[in-house]
Amino acid sequence: MVVIIIGVGEKDGQPVLPPIGLRQNQLDSIQKKIIELGHKVSPNYFPIVQPYVLQDKHVLVLWCIAGDNRPYTAPVSLGSDGKRQPYIRLGATTVIAKGENLRRLHELTARIPFDDRMNNQASIQDFDLGLIQAYLQEVKSSLYAESLRMSLSDISRAMYIAKGPDEDLRPLNVGLLFFSKEPERFFSRPWIEVVWHESTSGRKFKEFYFKGPLHKQLRDALSFLKTNIIAEQIVKRPDRAEADRFYNFPYEAVEETLANAVYHKSYALGAPIEVQIWHDKIEVLSLPGPVPPVNAVTLKNQRRIVARENRNRRIGDFLKELHLTEGRGTGFPTIYDAMENNGSPAPIFETDDQTYVLVTLATHELFQTSVQENDQVGDQDNSLYISTLVDLMAFVNQAANQVTNQATNQALAVLDKEVHGRVLDILAETVNWVKREDIFKHMELSNQTFNRKKFLDPLIDIGWIQLAYPDTRTHPNQRYKITDTGRRLLNIINK
Repeated sequence: MVVIIIGVGEKDGQPVLPPIGLRQNQLDSIQKKIIELGHKVSPNYFPIVQPYVLQDKHVLVLWCIAGDNRPYTAPVSLGSDGKRQPYIRLGATTVIAKGENLRRLHELTARIPFDDRMNNQASIQDFDLGLIQAYLQEVKSSLYAESLRMSLSDISRAMYIAKGPDEDLRPLNVGLLFFSKEPERFFSRPWIEVVWHESTSGRKFKEFYFKGPLHKQLRDALSFLKTNIIAEQIVKRPDRAEADRFYNFPYEAVEETLANAVYHKSYALGAPIEVQIWHDKIEVLSLPGPVPPVNAVTLKNQRRIVARENRNRRIGDFLKELHLTEGRGTGFPTIYDAMENNGSPAPIFETDDQTYVLVTLATHELFQTSVQENDQVGDQDNSLYISTLVDLMAFVNQAANQVTNQATNQALAVLDKEVHGRVLDILAETVNWVKREDIFKHMELSNQTFNRKKFLDPLIDIGWIQLAYPDTRTHPNQRYKITDTGRRLLNIINK
């Protein structure tokens, strides 16, 4: 850092006191001129400027902190908008950076990843102290107990998520990504977008946005995928007692793929991580391409990347502390092994080496067949099925305890007595809310969307099952409970 004092003379490198000082009406005009000059530098650079009174004289102090966007260039003269040059300070002289000096200047920049740079558009007051303390407590840091007594500035310095002089301590990008409640205020679209395609045509889909601190959005997205997308299927074999158990997508592979995307994407770009969910695959897209020496050839041919550079070393450190990634080059082996152990096709990694990385996880071959067959039935038939039940049971719900045999027989003719009755049986065994995956586990069915639509949605729509989150049927924490009407109908079904 260089400190410049305007209003104090200099002789042989020493200040001349008492200071000459500035007129008070000069202070604003000089600060405006400094801003004007800062715009001539590329990228723009603005020092910290603060007026002071020194020995009864007005002075301006400029703190010129080393920027993270080096090398900076400036016009060769103030009256020129043409040729620009990078400048460095050699002793008491300012010279154009050339040759070895220019190479070293570029190296200094290369050593500062984006996540470890200061963000001059924010202040440490944009940190949320509760998020910081929750993190320290979760990772069992010895700093947690001290953080209850420390100032926000001291905690930020201790965690290396802020730097600069005390007069203008600034947050680092990594700190804002993890410890501000709304990182999108400082970065363009730093979130995860999930697109759930509910039909093979691609015309019917739902979009979900997971925002907030990086570790929170990653956990929320994984919870959503685990609850709504990942499902187990059990196939019984006539030649042996043991059944085959497998998942459409093994959770370990999905978790590692999404965590790697959060780790390696560039937060300097205004592009979210995109997760596209189809009946036969999950695609995870992040921008830009991999950091050399990793390229399309190594992604395709190597199960483990040994020689690698990290785009976001600080983000990786925090994710590793939270056990969301290992950061030891084990991500690829984990994905490959999880897919292989589940009997799924190998993952596919694609890149053009510059603009994107796309990871494709194909669903298990046997599971894919079930979904395709169900998809051919179509949402129209399912809607008609539900509509018929609603019409038939309108009279049943109105009659309450005086349900007629005719209405009961009509309902049972449309219902799958064995399967729907089993759903009600499971829910009737407890007064607590029950997760969907637990219902289908008892029934030896896969926890998949088409099973929810076929076996749970009809019972919800006719009022025999209630939802913990009635406004969001696909809520990641959704739970189910039998209604009083459902209990009455269960008694009729079991007679």
